[in-house]
Amino acid sequence: MMGIHQSQLAPAANKFHVGNGDDGKHYWLTPPDIYRALDVRFSFDFDPCPFPKPDGFDGLTCEWGQSSYVNPPFGSILHQGPGDKAPKKKGPTAWARKAIEEQNKGKRVVLVYPVDKWLLMLLAAGAKVENLGDVRWRATEDGSEGKGTGRHIACFILEPKDTPSAGLPGEGR
Repeated sequence: MMGIHQSQLAPAANKFHVGNGDDGKHYWLTPPDIYRALDVRFSFDFDPCPFPKPDGFDGLTCEWGQSSYVNPPFGSILHQGPGDKAPKKKGPTAWARKAIEEQNKGKRVVLVYPVDKWLLMLLAAGAKVENLGDVRWRATEDGSEGKGTGRHIACFILEPKDTPSAGLPGEGR
């Protein structure tokens, strides 16, 4: 029998909220040296994910500063916005949407979030990224259409790099 995927669990049961391993810790702050180096570059004036979080503070619905540092929860949280009748599970997509909303207001946002190393390698190599949506992959056995993963699939495109030309004899450089 297969277990339920973390994304289907209530936030209180999500692995990101029960702690890491035996120590049970699950609130992690940015190391001071990393924060200082980023602050020197970007002059932060706001943190929508402060610790400790003041009573009634809501980083997903408040106005952010001109230069915000965002170290959001790495899992999902229960969040009830102003228009929500009941709390909803919100994860990294909600923080990305809010960051883009603030950017569209002419503000700078520096959002940190764990990703796999291979993604950073592809981006550093100049990969272009396209969204293929929730692909309905085909079964190898009979070609039937699957249900999709419930996640969008990124398409990474690495174009050939220009190679320096040795030049033809007699060509000026």
